[in-house]
Amino acid sequence: MIQDPLTLYKLIVLYMLNRVTFPITRSQISDFILEKEYTNFLTLQQVFSELIDARLIDAQSVRNRTHLMITADGRETLQFFANRINYGIKEDIDAFLKEKSVAMRNEVSILADYSYRSASGEYEAKLTAMDKGITLVSITLSVPTEDTAAAICDNWQKKNQEVYRKLIEQLF
Repeated sequence: MIQDPLTLYKLIVLYMLNRVTFPITRSQISDFILEKEYTNFLTLQQVFSELIDARLIDAQSVRNRTHLMITADGRETLQFFANRINYGIKEDIDAFLKEKSVAMRNEVSILADYSYRSASGEYEAKLTAMDKGITLVSITLSVPTEDTAAAICDNWQKKNQEVYRKLIEQLF
């Protein structure tokens, strides 16, 4: 049994990241761990920070979310210590991922962000749809206001499949 609870929490995060083929967000991992009451929010933030500092996971900020992926060093570490995660916890993780993986994949595969373009004074809304790490479509729209850019990003999350389908219909 693991003596240090932080080590167990780190292994849980590594195990979760290793069980998926796409990045998952801090909040997706937090939802599972906090729902199961394995630890509290502040301790979990410490776990994320230490895993990133040790280069066992990579973090990428996209708009207001942080996408996490396990690194090669993280996989190697998990191989050595995965047997220290209780079988029941592994079952809980696997059930959670089975139930939520489609929604989780959609959440991180549909990216929308905007930035200010100082040269023209406009904002750029950058929209991307990905599948298994492959970019299906990437669109950049220049718009006059930040509110418009934010609305476009929000709508991309809801209507990306419809927009992609219309593009394909028109271009093929």
